[in-house]
Formats: sequence, C-alpha cells, structure tokens
Amino acid sequence: MLGLKRGEVALYPHQKEWETEAQNTICRLKEIFGNIIIDIAHIGSTSVPTIKAKPIIDIAVAVDSFDRVLTLEENLRKAGFYYLPDIHKWQLLFASGSYYDGTGELQTHFIHVVKTANPEWRDYINFRDYLIANPEIAKEYEALKESLVSIPDMNREKYTSSKHNFIVETLRKTRCK
Repeated sequence: MLGLKRGEVALYPHQKEWETEAQNTICRLKEIFGNIIIDIAHIGSTSVPTIKAKPIIDIAVAVDSFDRVLTLEENLRKAGFYYLPDIHKWQLLFASGSYYDGTGELQTHFIHVVKTANPEWRDYINFRDYLIANPEIAKEYEALKESLVSIPDMNREKYTSSKHNFIVETLRKTRCK
C-alpha cells in the first residue's frame, strides 16, 4: 500500500515496496535535479524497516542553494512533484499523489529539499540512522505513533506536532555520540 488521503493518519507494517518506491523516486529526482543534488536519501518512518509507518515516502534532497531548484519547478510538476510554497522557510517541499494532480485523494510522497549547510539535513539522516541502529528506540517511537493514531479525531497536524518532543530528544542523543 502506498499513500493516504490528505490529513488522514494511519500506520501500516513495513512493506518492502516502500524501499523500492523510494529508490525509484530517488532515480527520477536525480534525473531532474542533475548536478544540483549534493546528496539524496530515503528518510522518515518508511525508511526504518522495523516499525510501522504512514505509507507516504519521504525523500530528503540536499542542495547548496534553493535558487536553482526553483528553476526546475515546471519539470518537477511534469514528473508529478508539486511545489508547496511557504510551508517552511528552511526547506522547499514538493508532494505527489492523486490529491495534487486532481485525480484522487491520495498523498504518496514528500520531497524535502534542504540546504546541505542547514542542520535539518543532518537531522533527517541522523534520526533515521539512530532508529535503525537502536531498534528499542524505534519501537518506542512506533508505540508513541500507535498511541497517537488511537486518539479519536487525530489529524495529521496534531499527530506531527505530538511527535515533536520525542524527535527532539532522539536528535539530542544522536549529537551526544
């Protein structure tokens, strides 16, 4: 399964297809971005094979500058990646799925373009790597997410903000190593 309705929160056991889809998406993005990319990685819970996740693929793209990325907006849109302006000042966010092309309700991918020099790039990678290297912490994260999903009327915004403290504390641990 890949994708959720916009705003919906649901967790699914890890699926091998997520890694395949992430690698295919990375290849497509490399073709579009060319030498603008400094690094690119599958991030988020779908990149951690031991935990449940929302079936939405997150990819982080490291670049030196946002200027050249914005010149690619039309090519990205043609490839199914739609720019979501003004979400965060520290990243450019692109999304894909039938919700964005107007043919349905699903969100399937989020592409987080961040500057290599910003701590967000390091945080995306460190959080993923720490969960993979520490399965007990990954299971704590999964338990937190499951408890949040069980709350009536839980929406994506509340779900994301409710995970904030756990993520911050885990990132603190990654910096102590």
